Amino acid sequence: MTVDTNRQWVLARRPRGELTRDCFELRTSPRPAPGAGEVLVRVHWLGIDPTQRGWLNAGPNYRSPIALGEVIRGAGVGEVVESDDPSLPAGTWVYGELGWQEYAVGTGGGLFGVNPVPPGIEPRMMLGLFGTTGLTAYFGMVDVGRPEAGDTVVVSAAAGATGSVAAQIARALGSRVIGIAGGERKCRWAVEVAGMDACIDHTSADVAAELARLAPDGIDVYFDNVGGVLLEAALANLALRARIVVCGGISSGYDGDDPARGPRNHLQIGLRRARMEGFVFLDHVDRFPEALGRLAAWSASGDIVLEESVAEGLEQAPSALAGLFHGRNLGKQLVRVQAAPTAP
Repeated sequence: MTVDTNRQWVLARRPRGELTRDCFELRTSPRPAPGAGEVLVRVHWLGIDPTQRGWLNAGPNYRSPIALGEVIRGAGVGEVVESDDPSLPAGTWVYGELGWQEYAVGTGGGLFGVNPVPPGIEPRMMLGLFGTTGLTAYFGMVDVGRPEAGDTVVVSAAAGATGSVAAQIARALGSRVIGIAGGERKCRWAVEVAGMDACIDHTSADVAAELARLAPDGIDVYFDNVGGVLLEAALANLALRARIVVCGGISSGYDGDDPARGPRNHLQIGLRRARMEGFVFLDHVDRFPEALGRLAAWSASGDIVLEESVAEGLEQAPSALAGLFHGRNLGKQLVRVQAAPTAP
């Protein structure tokens, strides 16, 4: 069923520091119509990722900033309801950069275009394991971290969307994995469900001391999603020739302000002959089929299990994004654009 209007979240002002709801405006506009070669998609699910916070800033990023008044950029999945593209008829489930809105117009193909969900795949998996989340975890761990059997791998934000997948990839490759997460619930999930060997609750433990206890021979790979004091704790416990994967900096790296401080003990990188390297998954577009194939195999064998947090209704998109920076999500944060009906 279609309606005549389209609700859209647009950027009202650029945030400074903590993300607040008044940075966004929920606008209602006429439902768009597809032009020649285009399709109209009714958006069902949105994927919420920390990188979206960086796109709200005016400064440089790996993609251009979202302009004031522009629909908030983001991945989504939905169903084609009108089509002028024979390869994407009405009724086709698709994924792509649909944005924070109820309806999106797009063209088929390309990295940021509208593409059909492969047969047999749950559509919203294209926002998690088979989307930015899984691809980032794969290339960061496999290409930059390069864990080997017997290595000790530490992953921060280990119960988050990317960290949880990265940690399970390391386990599938034969490494011993220590997670760092916020809260007893997340640490329990990391060990009991995701199969990590241990998990440190950074809200209650001395992380550096726990890393020294759990990794007495040092950390071979540190997959960093957080930065700040957790990065310092990892640097204090590096093994010789360790690899530090710079995936994100959720504690300080997205808010547009200068970080509170850099790692005070960065000389450990030199003393331990370690390598610290950043990456962006878009650097490896030609290898997406390889990554997706291995992720699918690990998922089918049970080596990767997933968790989702779902916010109900398009209205919740801004708070869902802000919640990532307060550790409210377990696994992938999604928004169901049309809220699920409540039980009577």
